[in-house]
Amino acid sequence: MQQKDAIYQLDGRVPLKKAIPLGIQHVLAMFLGNVSPLLIICGLLNIDTGLKTQLIQNAMFVAGITTLVQLYPIWKVGCRLPVVMGTSSGFIGTCKAIGASYGYGSILGASLIGSIFEVFLGFFIKPLKKLFPPVVTSLVIMSIGLSLLPVGINYFAGGSGAADFGHWKHLLVGLIVVVVIVVLKQFTRGFLSVASVLLGIVVGYLVAIGLNMVDFTPILEAEWFSIPSFMPVKMEFHWQAIVAMGIMFIATAVETVGDISGITNGGLDREPTNSELSGGVIADGLGSLVASFFGVLPNTSFSQNVGLVAVTKVVNRFCIMTGAVFLILCGFMPKLSAIFSAMPQSVLGGAAVIMFAMILVSGMQSLQREKLDGRNGMIVAMALGLGVGLGMVPSALDQMPEWVGQIFAQNGIIMTFVIATVMNLILPKDREEKETEKISEK
Repeated sequence: MQQKDAIYQLDGRVPLKKAIPLGIQHVLAMFLGNVSPLLIICGLLNIDTGLKTQLIQNAMFVAGITTLVQLYPIWKVGCRLPVVMGTSSGFIGTCKAIGASYGYGSILGASLIGSIFEVFLGFFIKPLKKLFPPVVTSLVIMSIGLSLLPVGINYFAGGSGAADFGHWKHLLVGLIVVVVIVVLKQFTRGFLSVASVLLGIVVGYLVAIGLNMVDFTPILEAEWFSIPSFMPVKMEFHWQAIVAMGIMFIATAVETVGDISGITNGGLDREPTNSELSGGVIADGLGSLVASFFGVLPNTSFSQNVGLVAVTKVVNRFCIMTGAVFLILCGFMPKLSAIFSAMPQSVLGGAAVIMFAMILVSGMQSLQREKLDGRNGMIVAMALGLGVGLGMVPSALDQMPEWVGQIFAQNGIIMTFVIATVMNLILPKDREEKETEKISEK
């Protein structure tokens, strides 16, 4: 085998000097996405800067560890594929609702129970695939994007509840971040294109510093080195929160199946095996379990890295492993976490608007592959109409028992998922769909 071909094989031997840039490339693609869910939830719940810095530090550490497990499985845990793990943005809406009602500790308690449930699902991956076809998963992804758009706009304008919300400085900084990202993504290639979101944040941050919007005190006071803190927040358990989070963990298990399929199809030109899918979902659940003990939101496979594999065809596990090790090292550097903690919300908002809208676009692209006439069209109409609609008007459930509103009314994701799943199960399938299903089972 020629060395130049090694990066395109799972177990090819690649020199360290060549592997490190390829691994860092994957880190750049997910770095902001890994910390932004925590930044958003901490901002919404007014968590103090010191704790926020610890949680960001822990998020990088946990992402590196869980990525290593996916790359190099332990028993049945891990898929042995170039899957990059990180803090899931899909849980933001649900975590926001739980946190507002019960506090941050209840998010972690619900995540712990939900992650155990996902591990259990991982052992029954074959019926899970049949239960949640692409039309259902696509709708879940779309509802996640739709539910996050208001969050992104609030950050764009300075953060919900901020005294200077909507100030021209915030709008200018957010707009500059958007422009930089669009220009780099569409008019450049290589590193600049891959790191467009991160570079957009850097430019926006510098502009914010120039406009005297940054308080450097937390950065100066942060240590250069410290051990990630175990259980920085005490867990709390509320059954309403656990039910809501459990439903989201079903959705994220299905999303992980899609990501693993995307990697094997895009990078290896084959379908994933059941053991790869099962190991990936189990690792996904255990990653979230570990994350909950470190005070971090649920972990999942990162779709943007799936896209990177599809574009570059680089699937070498050793290359991706160097990126995972880099993330772990970042988890021992509070100073780096403090830089993110001190960042004005409008800087993140400029990137968040694009990232969240791209989640919606990703769902739309997935949905386009399905025929939307007849049965599928009705599933889409019902799921978006009732699911997203109730998410936009949660007061429609005010007269229902309190637990109904707490689970279903706080965001449209869970309702969309439930309606799409139920409709998929009860509506009779077209003849063409039945034939396609028989072929896939063979």
